[in-house]
Amino acid sequence: MDENELSNEIIGIAIGVHTVLGPGLLENVYKECLFHKINQSGLFVEKEKVMPVVYEDVKLDCGYKIDILVERKLVLELKRLDTLSNVHLAQTLTYLKLGNYKLGLLMNFNTFRLKDGLKRVVNQL
Repeated sequence: MDENELSNEIIGIAIGVHTVLGPGLLENVYKECLFHKINQSGLFVEKEKVMPVVYEDVKLDCGYKIDILVERKLVLELKRLDTLSNVHLAQTLTYLKLGNYKLGLLMNFNTFRLKDGLKRVVNQL
């Protein structure tokens, strides 16, 4: 399954989680429930995957963590904000670049409909 097919499947799962929970909960609640549903679907999923920074050929653990990584290729960055900004897009793109991933989904669960808080982020590699 390529990144686009995988992202479509994950968006469906995320919309299902958001439909049940609605907006207004803590970000961690959405992360745990989404992780559970993705895991239940049979996809390989990692939560809070450490993302080291390589500086001058040295791997440094700077505390960066991908919220959820699906099938070792789709980055999910979860938020619970009034509005997303360019900084959030840049953060997601940074994770894509650091891990050499092609596609990420930036998801803001603090919206009436999740599709209104969803952004695809593409790493041009």
